[in-house]
Amino acid sequence: MRNSKVLAFAILLAALTSIPSSASAQVSINIGPEPACPYGYYDYAPYNCAPYGYYGPEWFSGGVFIGAGPWFRGPHDFHGHVDNRFDPQHGYAGPHPERGEKPFNHFHGNEVRDGRGHAEGGHR
Repeated sequence: MRNSKVLAFAILLAALTSIPSSASAQVSINIGPEPACPYGYYDYAPYNCAPYGYYGPEWFSGGVFIGAGPWFRGPHDFHGHVDNRFDPQHGYAGPHPERGEKPFNHFHGNEVRDGRGHAEGGHR
């Protein structure tokens, strides 16, 4: 009887240790100020500076970019136009502004975004 209990315990222990564990979660935390970009920054990591023409005028207040990505603190229902032809995720490989470069005005949007990485497409 004692041997059967020991054998049952060994089988149970082997079964429990052989169950695959779930994959560990990967968390990335960036600490520090948002990038200082003249025309704003992409709303996805690594939050590189977006070129002139990516964001529409509703993303700016008094000529200052109001934000996107984890720093964006605008209204929850905020939606603004972007021109995704200037997005590297859509194949853009052209020039990007230098930090501190002065902005100028000319915009043609083709997508609507909420500043938190969600695109709705089309015009709103």
